[in-house]
Parts: sequence; C-alpha cells; structure tokens
Amino acid sequence: MIAKKSFTTEMVNGVQTGNGTISLLNVHMNVYVFCVDGVLIDTGAQSIEKEFWPFFNDLEIDQVVVTHYHEDHTGCAAFLQQKYQVPILMNKMMIDYCRKKADYPLYRKLFWGRRKPFEGTEIGKTFASRHAIWDVIETPGHSKDHLSFLNRQTGQLFTGDLYCQPRTKVVLREESVPAIIHSLKHVLTHDFEEVYCCHSGFLKKGRIALQRKLDYLLEIQEKVITQYKEGKTPYQIKESLFPRNYPITKFSQGEWDSIHIINSVLLKYDEENIALK
Repeated sequence: MIAKKSFTTEMVNGVQTGNGTISLLNVHMNVYVFCVDGVLIDTGAQSIEKEFWPFFNDLEIDQVVVTHYHEDHTGCAAFLQQKYQVPILMNKMMIDYCRKKADYPLYRKLFWGRRKPFEGTEIGKTFASRHAIWDVIETPGHSKDHLSFLNRQTGQLFTGDLYCQPRTKVVLREESVPAIIHSLKHVLTHDFEEVYCCHSGFLKKGRIALQRKLDYLLEIQEKVITQYKEGKTPYQIKESLFPRNYPITKFSQGEWDSIHIINSVLLKYDEENIALK
C-alpha cells in the first residue's frame, strides 16, 4: 500500500506556511503548520516528517505551540524536541497522553504515522514571542483540548481544526457540534484580522469564513432538533440531512461519519432537557 506525499511552502503576510499532503486509497488529506515570530504552530504528521525536514531547517523556532493532541498536529513534536531542543506548549489535559506511545486506530497510523512520545509543557492563558503577546483561546469541540492562538500585535488568529471547511458533512466520533458552535461564538468575540486554518490554510476573509461556519452549524443543529421532535430516529435524520456516503466513513470504519453530527446535537439537547426537569 503506497501513499503519495507532497509538500509545499508559502509566505503569507509574514507567516511561513508548510502544507503536507498524503493520498491513500482515494482518500486525500493535508495538514498545515505555520511559523511566525519564532513560534511554530503545530508540527505536522510523522508520516510526512521527512517532507517537513527542509522546511523546519529553514525556520528560526524558539517554541512550538500545539492546537490539540491529534497525531497530524503533534506527529513531528518528538523530532523537533530532540533536534532543536524547543519547548512544546500545549493544553495540560493531554500532556500525559502524549508522553506515551500513540494509541489510535490503524487507518490513522497508515495515514499520519505513529506519533512518538514527547514531553509537553502546560501553556498558560497567554505567551510571549519575540515581538508579540499571544492570547490562548480555549476552543473545544473538535477535541476536548483544542486551543486557538491570537497574535495581539498582528491580529493573526490560528484556529487549528476549528474551521477546516465551511460546510461540515462528517466528523470524528469524539467531536461535539454544540461545543464547536460555542467555540466559534467565543472566538468571534476577539479582535482579529486574519485566520490560518491547519487544513484550509490562509483564509482571506477569516472572520466572514468563521461566521459562515457558525451559521451553517446553527442551521444544522436546528434541523436536527426539529426532526427529532417530529419523532425521527438519529439515522433517519442522518439520511435526511446527509444522504451521501463519504469514502472516509468506510475507510475509518465509522470513526468519521455524519451520524456523529446528529448524535452530538441530540446528546446536548437531551442533557439540557433533563436539566430543566
């Protein structure tokens, strides 16, 4: 089973971007890393580590900040720590997990490689780079430890996997759409000009893109709840709103699926109704 890999770089408004892509069995995935003012945001995947090497070697890295623990964002953390002796700052809740051997499904290891253990350091509510102060914004939903980073001086916001695409059709089993909605509302209260997404790259109209994502998810949430009140089952709602079968669902054996969107909305809805009784 041979994977096709590629890597491209670009400078965007002072931000050095690296984009690694991997294709396997007609499934295509990519991940960006960003570097500005001595800060590397995320590390890329272990499976494309060699493709990232020239990019890393050309950077001046003082510290690495991690948006979340997933292996496509932390896969090169051990390499960077060993080679450059740089601190890896991250949400404290997944530091112990990242100290250990990677534990996730085989298909993810085929795509993103086997993340090696590394030593993370707890990030604070802010951190400093050479010429800027950064805000650390909690944005859970895609994962429970998810963070976004805002450079106060430049107004550049790095959102990890908060955005990814404007109209979400499938999500990971662990994701929560209501939590993502809350995180989008929260991040939109901040003062930022540009958005950098780890799977879509530079978003030219970042605030508009995040607002459109929020509006879309609010619409989906409303439709799910409406059909649920009408007596439809989660799978009937899924067939109504997301009738297409996506390759990633079969490839991941259901870890990525539209049904997780429905279930996460209904879980929150039922919890709120129970709390009101």
